[in-house]
This record gives sequence, C-alpha cells and structure tokens, in this order.
Amino acid sequence: MTESAAPKPAPTGADPGTGGPRRPRRRGRTVPLPLLVPALLGLAFLLLPLLALVIRAPWSGLSEQLSSPEVWQALRLSLLCATSATVLSLLVGVPLAWLLARTDFPGRGFVRALVTLPLVLPPVVGGVALLLAFGRGGVIGQWLDAWFGITLPFTTTGVVLAETFVAMPFLVISVEGTLRAADPRYEEAATTLGASRFTAFRRVTLPLIAPGIAAGAVLAWARALGEFGATITFAGNFPGRTQTMPLAVYLALQNDPAAAIALSLVLLAVSIAVLAGLRDRWMSAS
Repeated sequence: MTESAAPKPAPTGADPGTGGPRRPRRRGRTVPLPLLVPALLGLAFLLLPLLALVIRAPWSGLSEQLSSPEVWQALRLSLLCATSATVLSLLVGVPLAWLLARTDFPGRGFVRALVTLPLVLPPVVGGVALLLAFGRGGVIGQWLDAWFGITLPFTTTGVVLAETFVAMPFLVISVEGTLRAADPRYEEAATTLGASRFTAFRRVTLPLIAPGIAAGAVLAWARALGEFGATITFAGNFPGRTQTMPLAVYLALQNDPAAAIALSLVLLAVSIAVLAGLRDRWMSAS
C-alpha cells in the first residue's frame, strides 16, 4: 500500500484555506488627535460658508427673486458664454495637450508652464493682459479694428475670450494627464498599418482619452461659468451683453443682498451638478 500524499504547505503569502493570494485584512485605524482636530477645522472652514448661504437664503421669496427677467438674462448669457468658451477650449486645447504629451521639442517645460500660468495668475491681471492684446490699441486688437473693424472688448465675444483664457488650462492639464497614462503603442500600431498620424489620433487616441476630455471639458465649463475678474476687466458689466451671473451677483450684493443670495444659490446648484457629473471619475481614481 502506498502512503497517502501529505498535503502540500500553502505558498508563502497565500491563504491557507483557498491556496490563493492572501487578502490584506482591514484594520481599524484610529486617527491621531493632532491630525483629527485640524482636519475637522479645515472641513468646517470649507462647509460653514456654504451652509450659511443655504440657511440665510430667502426661501419664502426665492421664486420671486429668480423670476426677474434680468436674472434669466444673466443666466442665459452665462450658459451661452461658458459653453462657447468650452467649445473653443476643446478646439485648441486638445491639440495643445497632445503636443505637450506626445512630442518632444526644445522648451516644452517652459511652454507647459506658460499654459498653466492662468491658473495662478490673478484674474484681473488676466483681464488687463487681454486688453493689452485684443483692445483697440492692443498688440493684435489694433489690426483687427483697422483691417476688419472687429472690436472685442466690452462685447459678448470678449466674455467668451476672457472665460476661455482662464478655463482652458483646466482642460489642457486633464487631457495631457490622460494622454500620458494612455499606452502610445496603439497609435504606433495604427501608423505601422498605414494610418497617418492624424488618422491614428482621430480613430485611436480620441476614443482612448474620451473620459479625460469629458472631465476636462466639465471643469473648464464650470470655471468659465464662475469667471468674474477677467470678464469685468475685459468685457465690462453691461446687462444683456456682458453681464454674466457672477457679475449680477456682485451688482445685486450692493443693492439687494437677498437677490445676491438667490443668484448665489443658482451657481451653487450648478457647482453641485458639476461635482455629481465628475463623481464616477473621482471615485474610480480613489
């Protein structure tokens, strides 16, 4: 008779019951008090102003405040300009992100720094820079006015340009990060099969980075919707033409604080909707 084979010991790091890889056990983690207290203070600092906005909102007269034609005019203009700025950012920002992520050229780091500069530049300074570039006496604006009769400052087009200037870096950063994470071998395989670089970009790269483009577009749209400093400096505050929702909130705060709170609630609701739209992307990254 042969002896029964002795059971083989489970490999190191394997689960003795199943033989598969051992799953790390979750341990209850206690937060040190020196970290918990400032964390809760930071959370309270971020949430209390928003809660105060909701608590002090004139809920009884909210429908009356929001039924004003000026409010809907400003909201309609804000949505139109933010959407136009996002489309313009997509048209030039996606190729710019591809250039930064897929090509190597002298001064690429400097170009990337210039692209991200509007993120840290004060919006009012951005508005002044736009005036010096596209104003009637600006570097480019003087030729636009002399040759084509085009005047950009204090127009709806000026609002779109100001919002594009401050919002496009969000799109470029998001798309560039997605491009760097995507495997470039798919594009190389497409080119070896005879596709041109542009065809490979259109048929292979764009579908791969579509989630990053969508997330960047939403962030750019939200940033454009809330733009104030560059808009009021470059486009002014003319009702029906350049007065967006943030400008309407600022103007109402001086004359009718209740109306300013009602308008702020609208922008708050839009911001929450943007967060809800990006929730799946953020949860998958966690």
